[in-house]
Amino acid sequence: MGYRLASRCAIELNPVRADMVADPGEYRWSSYRHHAFGQTDKLVTPHPLYLALGRDDASRQAAYRALFRSQLDEAALDDIRLAIAQGQPLGNDRFKEAVCAATGVRRKQARRGRPQGTGEEAGVREEQADFGF
Repeated sequence: MGYRLASRCAIELNPVRADMVADPGEYRWSSYRHHAFGQTDKLVTPHPLYLALGRDDASRQAAYRALFRSQLDEAALDDIRLAIAQGQPLGNDRFKEAVCAATGVRRKQARRGRPQGTGEEAGVREEQADFGF
């Protein structure tokens, strides 16, 4: 399942995981009913990934419902949340490299804090570093 579809599943299942509803279609603000059953919703614009799920409405709806037959495990949810929080792509290494190359986004997070150096490079003179221990 692609990153965007996995993210969509995670979002649609949030009310279920929060014990607000038993089924994603029961949540009032969800687009699940539109995607899974074709219920008209003027606020929803079909995404190309959704349209690619099948040749017609019935096959797309069936494919979308199939995505929800088994809920995402916690490890998958953690991966999705981390990727979103870091603004990083989620997928295999080849996909990540392609996305980063296409967008110019660095894949690895820069280290936080002041750059490490030694002695004079870091602005510390030898007599300042020696505390007599």
